Amino acid sequence: MNVFKKIIFSLLAIAILFTCYYTYHVHVEYRFTEIAKDRVYRSAAMPPDKITQYIKKHRIKTVIDLRIGSVSDPLNPSTDSSLHSEKTTIEKLDQVTYINIPSEQIPNDKNLKDFYRILDKEEAYPVLIHCHHGTGRAILYSALYRIEYENFTNEQARQKTRFPVLLSPFDHGTPKGEWLKKYASREQQKEKILANN
Repeated sequence: MNVFKKIIFSLLAIAILFTCYYTYHVHVEYRFTEIAKDRVYRSAAMPPDKITQYIKKHRIKTVIDLRIGSVSDPLNPSTDSSLHSEKTTIEKLDQVTYINIPSEQIPNDKNLKDFYRILDKEEAYPVLIHCHHGTGRAILYSALYRIEYENFTNEQARQKTRFPVLLSPFDHGTPKGEWLKKYASREQQKEKILANN
């Protein structure tokens, strides 16, 4: 076998392995990812039996659902019934709280206040943050967690959003990427107020 054929077969094998991993991560694991060890996780929306398995396995106490049920568009295709189904399933579990923070792709001030009000309470952890696809809002809010609670810089948090960040929704020049770069943490906001007084 010549060198060219070996290279082609190697590249094909790598492509097949990557496709298998990606398919498993998206369609079996629902993009479930650990953000902070035994503390914060993110994912896509899951069927009730799957989310129950993840809640029990990781001892999750709070599920933050960022979907907007009454809006149905490609970025937010969830319906009120899918939100209600998840809420009903979670409410049946012992000591687990379901919280819906209906958020657009870029959070508003109310979204942020609601999000931090939950995460400021130690008894809320471990937490699962999810949106519909698990590729936009859940990642953005996970980056905010890293900035606010793990002292990441905005750029460090942005770089952790996707691999590679290049050409992703968090790249330079994208709405999420630019918003995240300009985000002022609560600590920065306090310092600015004190400096102006």
